[in-house]
Amino acid sequence: MRWTIPNILTTLRLLAAPGVAVMFLYFNRPWADWLALALFVGAAITDWFDGYLARLWKQESRFGAMLDPIADKAMVVIAIMVLTGYSGMNPWLILPATIILFREVFVSGLREFLGDRSALLKVTKLAKWKTTAQMIAIAVLFLGTGLAYLEAGRPPRAGEGDVPVNVSHAAVATWIGLALIWLAAALTAITGWEYFRKSLPLLKDTQQ
Repeated sequence: MRWTIPNILTTLRLLAAPGVAVMFLYFNRPWADWLALALFVGAAITDWFDGYLARLWKQESRFGAMLDPIADKAMVVIAIMVLTGYSGMNPWLILPATIILFREVFVSGLREFLGDRSALLKVTKLAKWKTTAQMIAIAVLFLGTGLAYLEAGRPPRAGEGDVPVNVSHAAVATWIGLALIWLAAALTAITGWEYFRKSLPLLKDTQQ
């Protein structure tokens, strides 16, 4: 394994994933929200740069190909866990979060089971859009929790009561984030089904 710049960026993104949760252990809110947002956005940006630089400089490696999807999944899973906790277990967030987490676990298990044949489940363009939608949605939701804490001293609970006449910035960010996370969940479910459909021929028992 070579410590090229793309591999370093991917490793830093993996290390940043638990850092999102750590922000809420060592900093008071809303500073924790802002720092988690900054860390998450910074790590998400490296997701584009590491692949681009690896292709540009011809530094693509098996290590990077292995670590890149792991770092992406770690970022999304940990961030969603933090958001669901600080959103008061809001069902409008829990439902799409459940779809996303279920798909990631299912596809990871499917790839592990297929072993050497898992190359059949290579990342598609729609799967890349799925990851982008997830990261944008999570960033907007972190913005919403930070703004809400400033405005009301508590995390937003979208869908709680009636929408006020003068909608706050926190409410707007939260609703946009929820809409995006539902979109991401839909893309996640579609790509999960596509991977499962492609793997079906390899899951059939050999006839004796």
